[in-house]
Amino acid sequence: MIILDKLTRRAKAKEGDVDNNDNNDVKSLTSPISKSNTSNDLNNEIEKLDYYDNKDNNEKVDSVSEGSFVKDEEGQTLNGEPVITTGLDVSRYVVDLRDDGDPALTFRSLTMGTVFAGLGAALCQIYQFKPVQMVVSTVFLLLLIYSVGNAWAKFLPTKQKVVGTRFEFLGPALEFLNPGPFGLKEHVVASLVASTAAAQSTAVLNFAVQRLYYDTHVEATTAVLATFSTACFGYGLVGLLRPLTVYPSEMVYWFNLPTVSVFQALHFDTTANGKRVKLFWTAFTGMFIYELLPAYIFPLLNGFSIFCLASQRSSQKVVDVFTNLFGGTNGNEGLGLLSISFDWQYIGSSFMSYPLIQQANSWIGYGICYIVIMAIYYSNTWNSLDYPMLSSSIFSANGSVYHQSAVFGGSDFHLNETALAEIGLPALTGSNAWHNLTANLAIGGLIAHCIFFWGADAKDAFKLAYNKTQPDPHFQAMKKYKEAPWWWYAILLVLAFLAGLIVVLKGQTTLPWWSYIVALLVGAFITPFSTLLFARMGNGIATNQLMKMVAGAVNPGRPVANLYFSMWSHDVVSTSIGLAGDLKMGQYLKIPPRVMFLTQVWGTILGAIVNYVVMISVVTSQREILLDPVGTNVWSGQVTQSLNSQAVTWSLARQLYGFDGPYWIIPISLVIGIVPTFFQWLISKRWPRIGPIQINTIILPIIYMYSAWMYVGVNSIITSCIIVGLVSQLWLRKYHPGWYKKYNYILGGALDGGAQVMIFILSFAVFGASGVERRFPAWAGNPAKGNVDYCNGNGALE
Repeated sequence: MIILDKLTRRAKAKEGDVDNNDNNDVKSLTSPISKSNTSNDLNNEIEKLDYYDNKDNNEKVDSVSEGSFVKDEEGQTLNGEPVITTGLDVSRYVVDLRDDGDPALTFRSLTMGTVFAGLGAALCQIYQFKPVQMVVSTVFLLLLIYSVGNAWAKFLPTKQKVVGTRFEFLGPALEFLNPGPFGLKEHVVASLVASTAAAQSTAVLNFAVQRLYYDTHVEATTAVLATFSTACFGYGLVGLLRPLTVYPSEMVYWFNLPTVSVFQALHFDTTANGKRVKLFWTAFTGMFIYELLPAYIFPLLNGFSIFCLASQRSSQKVVDVFTNLFGGTNGNEGLGLLSISFDWQYIGSSFMSYPLIQQANSWIGYGICYIVIMAIYYSNTWNSLDYPMLSSSIFSANGSVYHQSAVFGGSDFHLNETALAEIGLPALTGSNAWHNLTANLAIGGLIAHCIFFWGADAKDAFKLAYNKTQPDPHFQAMKKYKEAPWWWYAILLVLAFLAGLIVVLKGQTTLPWWSYIVALLVGAFITPFSTLLFARMGNGIATNQLMKMVAGAVNPGRPVANLYFSMWSHDVVSTSIGLAGDLKMGQYLKIPPRVMFLTQVWGTILGAIVNYVVMISVVTSQREILLDPVGTNVWSGQVTQSLNSQAVTWSLARQLYGFDGPYWIIPISLVIGIVPTFFQWLISKRWPRIGPIQINTIILPIIYMYSAWMYVGVNSIITSCIIVGLVSQLWLRKYHPGWYKKYNYILGGALDGGAQVMIFILSFAVFGASGVERRFPAWAGNPAKGNVDYCNGNGALE
């Protein structure tokens, strides 16, 4: 399947086009996916496992036998069951064509969507200031809404209650408030409003950067207009690109399939709903209570390293090396090799969603990352030994944090050449430089892969859409509904453009109006490439690096202007991907296109407002920690630090990235990334398969991205993520396929929800988001000094 044979890894979600803040955003989403050189036994086992349990949503399957693959006119089967190998297989066998015609846009659906949008957006913004950036689980939101929606339908009076009574005149009002049973489409609309609001946006983070590093307090109106502009410009592009990125069968958006399956299971298979809901609330409550331990009382559970514990009496040199390689519980502490984490808020359920073939290929990137970052640091490449091994901050030559305010002064924060000559150029850590290099490799590889491997498919998609002959059964089933016309999206593009132009002309962006237009054009150019990768592979790569390079070229010496250039260009890409995935979900679940249009615009506006309010609260109360290059295991400014350091360094592009600069290889890697994919394409023409590997299933840009995955943040979770994936995708799926199909995704959503709600409460109650921090008393599981996992190298106890 595309997921079986062609997959990639999430972002995010560290940035990417799933991400919004460099690899940090993608990092929050998932793992790479090209087909790796894993053993033949593992490949065979994966192929046996990676199919859906049955093509009838109501058929009960409790076991699976070992068998052989058979090909027929309908595709590949295993013991009579379809093996999902293409997007068309997904449309035929995975997603039900059923459409009950129930109402979608109601007072109930909009009210619940609005309320839960506030929760989702707040959680999303809090995680932007955490050592690991996590996405708010859509499955969690939809299950929470499902429970509340059913309670609403059950306990509020309906029109039938007053028919034939003296209160019959209240019938229309009661029907408006409670139209009856809580249906699938109401459920989807409410959930999409909430999840759209919970989508990450670098726009709000830019305002955080201005508060932290430039002492500029952007007004709320400006912030909301800017966020609306970036999101809705991307949405307008999505509407115009629907024939390419939404309608075709191969545009699956695999990350959304668990959500689609849960929606249909809850509403189309009612006999098992009681058990599903009971499991959800049991797991939710259990994780809600348990998360108090690793997050607050017993933080050692976030990363238990036997190597760190064993090195307590070692020499300082050994302790330092062990900290860099095995430490990972504190932010930017180390690579976390073989650490075990028991903190679900950072593990998350994404590894319960992706097939084993995806996760096995992510190990290639992880392995490269461990080796290369250690090699860069201890070989002193880019003077790495003068700075922390992991950090996204920028430094002076003497190892102190770079004094950027002296170099970029004045009301327009323009470069002061005299101050630059006195203070010197900023420097990146070796891991950060490697991250920038691999980001460019991935961008070049992305463009090349889309052109060489998927170019013909893109042409065919537009031809089919133009001739109205798109064969996808779900596209055909949607013809009964009025389409949202292209000019709706065109108008939205114009409104988004005007909103952004007002911000540029009246706000504190320092961005020239013509540069704003260039930023939008760059984002519009990259959007189809990134969306294609995400739609076909389930996740994407970080393209923000390209935006920063262009920003540095057109706005030299202007870091704040570069922040906003990157925001408008990159947010267009990232929001396009998320909204395109939602449109595909709407196609699968038969939500009228015009309702989808209104739903996503409303969710975007809500998210902009809530994200801004939460950001102000966190930045105001945790300013010093967010400015600290290391941070804590609770709060971290790594995302804002990365945004700022990229803006500063690329505003000095000529000095830092020119042929005479220390990082000249980074921009060149954009071109270098194209070359291997070109040769891969040539090889695939001559040898489509080499041994067990199908050549066109290797997605090089994904491998590039994950080869710098641990360059910042809390890295003690990697081993645990792999274990969760093996338990879910190997053990449960093989030996308990019936349970897996019915409960796996619901369990993941419940665990995410319980952990995230507890973190939301703790953030304001004890972590200081409201201004007052209350630390738990020190004990062995919560040491007062040094790193939480006892990897106390690099002077941590001095």
